[in-house]
Amino acid sequence: MAIVKPFRGLRPPRDLVTKVASKPYDVLSSDEARAEAGDNEMSLYHIIKPEIDFQPGTGEHEPKVYDRAVENFQKFQQRGWLVQDKQENYYIYAQTMDGRTQYGIVVAANVNDYLEGRIKKHELTRREKEADRMHHIEINNANIEPVFLAFPTNPPLEQIIADTAKTTPEYDFVSEDGIGHTLWVISDPKTIQTITDDFAAIPFLYIADGHHRTAAAAHVGEEKAKADPNHTGKEEYNFLLAVCFPQNHLKVMDYNRVVKDLNGLTEQQFLDRVAENFTVEDKGTQIYHPAHLHNFALYLGGHWYSLTAKPGTYDDNDPIGVLDVSVSSNLILRDILGITDLRTDNRIDFVGGIRGLEELQRRVDSGEMKVALALYPVTMQQIIDIADTGNIMPPKATWFEPKLRSGLIIHKLD
Repeated sequence: MAIVKPFRGLRPPRDLVTKVASKPYDVLSSDEARAEAGDNEMSLYHIIKPEIDFQPGTGEHEPKVYDRAVENFQKFQQRGWLVQDKQENYYIYAQTMDGRTQYGIVVAANVNDYLEGRIKKHELTRREKEADRMHHIEINNANIEPVFLAFPTNPPLEQIIADTAKTTPEYDFVSEDGIGHTLWVISDPKTIQTITDDFAAIPFLYIADGHHRTAAAAHVGEEKAKADPNHTGKEEYNFLLAVCFPQNHLKVMDYNRVVKDLNGLTEQQFLDRVAENFTVEDKGTQIYHPAHLHNFALYLGGHWYSLTAKPGTYDDNDPIGVLDVSVSSNLILRDILGITDLRTDNRIDFVGGIRGLEELQRRVDSGEMKVALALYPVTMQQIIDIADTGNIMPPKATWFEPKLRSGLIIHKLD
């Protein structure tokens, strides 16, 4: 059962939400955050990327940077840029991109559900990134940014979402990147209880995006529980901030690859090697999009190629072997190009599907990269299958859009 609870959200007044809300901390560099914040002292970047308050080049992990995050978080509250709700609520958060809207329920999710495997993961986390987010949570005593969870389609919760969406929202705006953000406050005690009960009937939640934030929040809760002699399990530190979306609302985008060289091969030698395991078709100069699972798009020498994996090169009964990221990593990146570690090899880079295949073509045509490979997107069901079998997805396999907007709601741990 998934244990969730309502909470007293800390959030901007309606007239300030567009000034406070920001992109997540991990999707842009310090310089990009500094530019986006500009002269807006209310931007959440001053809390989640406080190095922007110092000279360019200041390390984001320096002690003075963490100290500034605390100072700014307190300032935001003192000046009324963030105000805590007087009662515990749930919230509905909708995002609209390219005419498609996805609705999530904002909850306080139980950290033990993560520690005990009821909030399931599909990616490995890096200890240094966990440590950074843990420190940020500890010093601010708050989950400043939410994690992105999915749950199997649940008709009663879907009905609550649909009914709430017909009412007047608390926030409704379009951010500078063209994404629509709408938020409703659910304060009705009966509806709150129904949400709590309906989640309790769901056996597992799944991390879609935010593995490091989830792990960090859970470990902070675990440490606080051990240090509290009066621990009961009901304290706010036992919960983390999450937006939970029905599985059928979510769309996973492609996550593509660009490589700097052909590992000593000529273009024809490379294509000949690829043809050993793929049916190769020259599609000319027009951008070609992968049409289905096990079909890839390759850009090389000004031409796009369709690559279709031959039978026997993949295992549709293996939740990892069926993934196109596995097929391409093994048969092209490893066996032909000699790239064995996607996390550390500097010959390869990754391009989220939000940028389009035009970005792949641009990076090859510029001479920066030699070859590009576009993959058919992973599905939410594949992600769930992998999590349910205890497997871990290969690196750089999923790209979710739109990203959750930070600063709409914060969860304090006291």
